[in-house]
Amino acid sequence: MSNRESILQKIKQNQPKITPPPDLSVLGSENFGIEKYKEILQFIGGTAIEVADYQEIIEYVKGTFDSKLRIISTIDELKDVAQTNWQNNDPHSLQDAELCIIKAHFGIAENAANWVTENVISQRVAPFIAQNLAIVLDKNTIVPTMHQAYEKISDSEYGFGTFIAGPSKTADIEQSLVLGAHGARSLVVFLVERVSNP
Repeated sequence: MSNRESILQKIKQNQPKITPPPDLSVLGSENFGIEKYKEILQFIGGTAIEVADYQEIIEYVKGTFDSKLRIISTIDELKDVAQTNWQNNDPHSLQDAELCIIKAHFGIAENAANWVTENVISQRVAPFIAQNLAIVLDKNTIVPTMHQAYEKISDSEYGFGTFIAGPSKTADIEQSLVLGAHGARSLVVFLVERVSNP
């Protein structure tokens, strides 16, 4: 028997036993909810604000942003403070957007990510080109982990979708964190009790 055959025979004899895959049903048994979502969002540079309705969002926008700056939204209820008829414009025309306000389909507690598709952002570039981003999220739609998030979207049909968590950021080897490196400089999530599905 050659050395090669001897080695292959020993490998064959020492194969590990075939075991069934792990039970993944335990994933998501964590009791992560809205408080975890808010804690993580703050940690990654975002702000969570619980509001009762769209009127409170309007008041926040009026008190925080200069009305002379361009504010865009895909939410008709916010037309008092935002331009809502821009969706069919050339994406390049959004270069001067100060604030973009969109809805999210749902949020994830473990990492404060928010699932959005082109249904809610219209122009794919909108949440990334605006200087600031605001997301309206029904707090009852928050799922504990990414495992549940992927289960939720596994059968969905969409042309474009992404998870957005916190403002844009980057860090170098010296751990110097820069917010707004290649996208929105700030993110505020308005947590609302029951908003219409996007």
